[in-house]
Amino acid sequence: MASHRRPKPVGRTRASILTATAATAMALSAQGAAHADPAPPSLDQVKSQVDDLNHQTELATQNYDGAQAKQQTLQKQVGDLQDQLARQQGKVSDLQSGLASVAADEYASNGISPTVQMMLSTKPDNFLDQAKSLNQLSDTESAALKDLKAQQRTLDQSKTEAQAKLAELDATTQQLKAAKDDVQAKLKKAQDLLNSLTEQQRQALAAAEAKASADAKAAADKAAADAKAAADAKTQADTQTASRGGSRTDPGTASGSGSGSGDTSAGAGTTTPPAGNSAAQAAIAAAKSRLGMPYVPGGAGPSVFDCSGLMQWSYAQAGIALPRTSQEQATYGTNVGTNIANAQPGDLIIYFADRGHVGMYVGGGQIIHAPKPGAVVHYESATVMTIVAIIRP
Repeated sequence: MASHRRPKPVGRTRASILTATAATAMALSAQGAAHADPAPPSLDQVKSQVDDLNHQTELATQNYDGAQAKQQTLQKQVGDLQDQLARQQGKVSDLQSGLASVAADEYASNGISPTVQMMLSTKPDNFLDQAKSLNQLSDTESAALKDLKAQQRTLDQSKTEAQAKLAELDATTQQLKAAKDDVQAKLKKAQDLLNSLTEQQRQALAAAEAKASADAKAAADKAAADAKAAADAKTQADTQTASRGGSRTDPGTASGSGSGSGDTSAGAGTTTPPAGNSAAQAAIAAAKSRLGMPYVPGGAGPSVFDCSGLMQWSYAQAGIALPRTSQEQATYGTNVGTNIANAQPGDLIIYFADRGHVGMYVGGGQIIHAPKPGAVVHYESATVMTIVAIIRP
């Protein structure tokens, strides 16, 4: 006979396990849905992060530039010291050879005296310390030993200095490598972020940057044209006054007023350096000749540049030797504050609290600078970044 038993009810433990399993599955499913497709960063977010990384790269680049300049200086100093050591060693060897000749002469006649034996010691100082007086020696022996002692001391001092410079050079070389690695790491991060953008976003970003540069150039060109027109008008007026034989001074052109060379308040509205500042004119012309050249970390010209390298190269064409980094350039000349209205063409505009970027003011509220990796030397608004110093070389 078939059994008609009622099915055994599910135990509490088993029911609890099934309930927990279902809850876990739902939670995992919800987490998977939450993390499966994270929202991509917006163009503005990526641009902000890339700008920050570019600034960090610039700062790392200035550290690299400083270490490289120091390395070059130390290499020259070490080379000079090595040449000095070679010359000094030659002098010591010549003196020792002279004393050896004296010893040979004495041996040929009467044998080497204790005096000469001690003179030929590897440490002539010991003899002088032990001798009660130089009267024990002949005048020739005394002079030779004094000279040898002095030359040996100079040689030892040069060796110590050379060893210290070599140790400093080694530390600087390691610092240079670390700075270079830092630059490359930050460049990679920035490039990875840019690669996360769609092609359309990359094109939009490039177009916005190109427009900003074109607008800055147009503003600088307009300011240059206005300055030239004003200068031509003044020249014409002066010529007419002179032709009429007039000797009166135009109040608008009197010393301390108008737009003469002493008026610095109009600096932001002109592209012509004050009269007599031929170095600034030459530096601006040099910077303009580099427009379109690529930014490369550590670049100092003539065809690739970083920000401080462009300033250094441009002023070198004017016969002025600026230091290598933006931090050093920030302390090179006269600091005229942070108000762009006080800037004159040719001034260096230092940016950010860490002084990690620099551009050259060219008038009309614009600068020429090497802005960042992946960009070229171009015009930009002088106030697009935080100004911390305006330096007049």
